[in-house]
Amino acid sequence: MDVKTLCLGLLTVQEACGYDLKKTFESSFKHFFPAGYGSIYPALADLAAAGLVSCREIPQIGKPDRKVYRITEAGEKAFIQSLNRTDPQHKLRSEFLAMIYFSDRIDDERLADLLDDRVEKLRESIRHIERISQQHEGDSSAGADFVAGFGTVVAEAAARYIESNRHLLTQTKDMDTDIHINAATG
Repeated sequence: MDVKTLCLGLLTVQEACGYDLKKTFESSFKHFFPAGYGSIYPALADLAAAGLVSCREIPQIGKPDRKVYRITEAGEKAFIQSLNRTDPQHKLRSEFLAMIYFSDRIDDERLADLLDDRVEKLRESIRHIERISQQHEGDSSAGADFVAGFGTVVAEAAARYIESNRHLLTQTKDMDTDIHINAATG
């Protein structure tokens, strides 16, 4: 699934401008599908060119006209088709995990900071999801509630894993040091 498809999906709920869509990506989608203006506005332009959304301009004083997008009937059909034919992937791209893979080359203080920072970011993600869920309590869909719960569980599990297993990284370093010392003296 791509940003275009998600924009179509969001426009099935209500019409919106690019700023409104970005706010949704920053709030409800933040923990699983981030997108910024650099992908949202080109997606909207492509969708409009394909006739999947319509756009009306609202004049603003001292600012450029505000473009408000609405999904068309063709856009609704395209969105439903995409939902029914997409083989969803669950991808994880993590600079944190890439760095930790090479933890034996990171000094102990930096490693501790990386682990502590990641746990704090996971806890902040949980707080963020809870805030968004509370703001939409009673008016969110079952799917939105499921996604929020999934995000919370994944973040909690990751934080617990780091806290419970960080010793594995320091033990590995201690063993590597022992091997190097034994090799030098042996």
